Amino acid sequence: METIYLAGGCLWGVQAFVKTIPGVVKTEAGRANGTSDTLDGAYSGYAECVKTVFDPEKISVEELMDHLFMIIDPYSVNKQGIDIGEKYRTGVYSENEEHLILAQRYIDVRPDRAKIAVEIKSLVHYIPSAEEHQDHLDKWPEDYCHIPLELMNKYKKEN
Repeated sequence: METIYLAGGCLWGVQAFVKTIPGVVKTEAGRANGTSDTLDGAYSGYAECVKTVFDPEKISVEELMDHLFMIIDPYSVNKQGIDIGEKYRTGVYSENEEHLILAQRYIDVRPDRAKIAVEIKSLVHYIPSAEEHQDHLDKWPEDYCHIPLELMNKYKKEN
């Protein structure tokens, strides 16, 4: 199993979608690459993300990128849906350099690469979210999510 961290705006919807992708084994809502060791009120530069444990024999980093790009506006800076702020930026983070190379290559070969605002960076800090944010949309499915419902249900219908 391998781990990559996907940031696509509000983590509630990202986790709800990512955990349904075939080949994803486990997810955890959290925050990545902030400037402190704790989450203070301002989140100290952290991006909301989903720690994604996946089976590389069933899904590749490039396929995970395809899925991330399904649910984000890749041109938007610090905004997804109605959520605005640095913590809603899009990104891919990993401690595995090969993941970062593959993610960057995925962007570099796109004709729209100059407009893409998804950051690809080494994971520096990761802090899991509080329990109330884990699987949030399973507990409260009527809460806001920037991801269209048909995408949220894409793999639920197939499984």
